[in-house]
Amino acid sequence: MTRGRRSVDVRREEILSATIEVVDRLGLAATRVSDVAHALHISPGLIFYHFGTKDALVADAFAHAVERDLSRLDAANSRGRDPLDRLRRVLRLYGPTGAATGWRLWIDAWALAQREPVIRKALRGMDQRWCTVLREVVEDGVEDGTFECAEPAAAVTRVSALLDGLSVAMLVYRTVTRAELKRWVAESVARELGLDPADLV
Repeated sequence: MTRGRRSVDVRREEILSATIEVVDRLGLAATRVSDVAHALHISPGLIFYHFGTKDALVADAFAHAVERDLSRLDAANSRGRDPLDRLRRVLRLYGPTGAATGWRLWIDAWALAQREPVIRKALRGMDQRWCTVLREVVEDGVEDGTFECAEPAAAVTRVSALLDGLSVAMLVYRTVTRAELKRWVAESVARELGLDPADLV
């Protein structure tokens, strides 16, 4: 396929996926439309044709990232054999793993959300969905006797805040190691649900 043909055929979804990758590498503030165009070997004009402005591109890319991560969350939850297995899968998906792809995007977005209603709405939706899934897992485990937790909603709120804070400390401040994050989250969740931390490894 020639470059010209490639430029004509490139789809919105490809542009959005490439934007997420570029933003993850460079950060929201430093990302330019030309960076995304270069990654796809297309002209910046084609991106402006699809999205109009850089702000619209970033907002749509962020919404695309949210939908992608929600799909992964639903898949992790549905594949679990029982509440404990589902809990392990969901926690593993939420925390930074590997090269922490995606987490830099969320951290950038938290700052941007103070001024951008579209980003704020998408972040709120992501947080609500994560908490809903985790609460359902905890409630199912309480119902079948796997977990002991008097207030699932409060426990989920505390776990979510801990995960967010430790993830920022690990990726931004570099004051927490990946091993410490995993251990402290396992210990905290175990206390909330009446488990042995080893159950969550």
